[in-house]
Amino acid sequence: MPFAVTATLSFLAVLGIMVLVHEFGHFAVAKLCGVRVEVFSLGFGTRLFGVKYGDTDYRISALPLGGYVKMSGETPGSETTGDPGEFSAHPRWQRVLIALAGPVANFILAFVLMAGLYTMHNEVEQYLAAPAVLDVVPLNSPAGRAGLESGDHMLRFDNERNPSWEKVIDRALLDVNSTVPITVERVVNGQTKQFSTELLLADPSKGQDFDIGALGLLPREQDGPVIVADVMPGDPAAKAGLKSGDGLVSVNGQMVHGVVAVIAVLDEAGNKPANLVVERNGKQFGVTVQPIWTDFGTGGTPGYRLGFTPVPAPFTVEQLPLPQALRRSFTYNLHYSGLILDILHRMFTRHGAVMQQLSGPIGMARMTGEAAEMHGWQPIIGLTALISLNLGIMNLLPIPILDGGMILLLCIEGLLRRDLKQEFKERVYQVAFVMLILFFAIIMVNDVSKLNLFQHLKP
Repeated sequence: MPFAVTATLSFLAVLGIMVLVHEFGHFAVAKLCGVRVEVFSLGFGTRLFGVKYGDTDYRISALPLGGYVKMSGETPGSETTGDPGEFSAHPRWQRVLIALAGPVANFILAFVLMAGLYTMHNEVEQYLAAPAVLDVVPLNSPAGRAGLESGDHMLRFDNERNPSWEKVIDRALLDVNSTVPITVERVVNGQTKQFSTELLLADPSKGQDFDIGALGLLPREQDGPVIVADVMPGDPAAKAGLKSGDGLVSVNGQMVHGVVAVIAVLDEAGNKPANLVVERNGKQFGVTVQPIWTDFGTGGTPGYRLGFTPVPAPFTVEQLPLPQALRRSFTYNLHYSGLILDILHRMFTRHGAVMQQLSGPIGMARMTGEAAEMHGWQPIIGLTALISLNLGIMNLLPIPILDGGMILLLCIEGLLRRDLKQEFKERVYQVAFVMLILFFAIIMVNDVSKLNLFQHLKP
């Protein structure tokens, strides 16, 4: 199936689940409170089809980028009749609960998905939880220019002490276009020494999503060589005689311990033949290969490749007991909630380049497409949980139109012990709507810029 089709279908499926869960939260609590729900819609705009049951029209609408629950008397500017089924006729605390129910439903979904994943089958790459040791460090990369070297063990990365690779990756994403202090432990002439430097996390990938590998921070994924799982017929690896089971020890004289390191060395050398040291049946031999340039056709970063599939880096499979899985899911969601809040804080304080890293529908479609094409269910389930968590937090922002904005206005009215004037609320909603449109326009520009529509690929 073409990647564009996979990306579109997976994005619509994930988005449909997010919207269904979110709106069902509003719907269920509204019904429990006795509020009359007129419309439950997946999508916006023109009604395509649906069914009316009781007071509610359950429908699918034309624009599949969201959804809504329309409650009687909820729309700003609408006339209130005093009907006990109207949203405005209910106590403010019930209206706050109804507004909270959507985001809470997204939090519950994220929690359940991750708990289920930890219970059934969770593949964890071992290097992510291991100490952050560098593999190849390209000399022309920001890390190389900062003086970092292959084999360096990071003792400090920004404010993280003795970080794992997972923490380094998370922190780097927050620190884009910032200078961070780094301290490493290095073996020099048989002696272990410490070396400190500063690294500017400027994103050199121009148009792509931020990639820590583009900085030259490449994780040492395993202790041994990169093992070949399969070679593509007609590609350089096959022409050079590489076989399944071969171990790729070094490329151009640099020891490699992961496929990302192989790619980095090839890209640094450009259109030059690559000198490989290969291990087969306990013996090593050298071979020269001419890499090929490819863009993959999936929106990934183009580069030089040999044409082989590696054996995945060592990983462990977790099948946790339910109580432990629930605790792990809680910790996971709490951790990423903190990261999302940190990103929002940096966005509003204009710290770093967070805005350039945000993705809209196009970026999300590409990510869900890549996750759907990966092995197993773990990538797509993990991404769905993360998007659900993100959606819940974003909807709690105190911005009118969003659930958090409604809660804020209800709290203000509660403190004042009277309703705000309808004309004032209408103006607030209008301004907020314009601001949200501008915000999403910026996100869409980011999305389109990452497509590299005007980039000329190398032959």
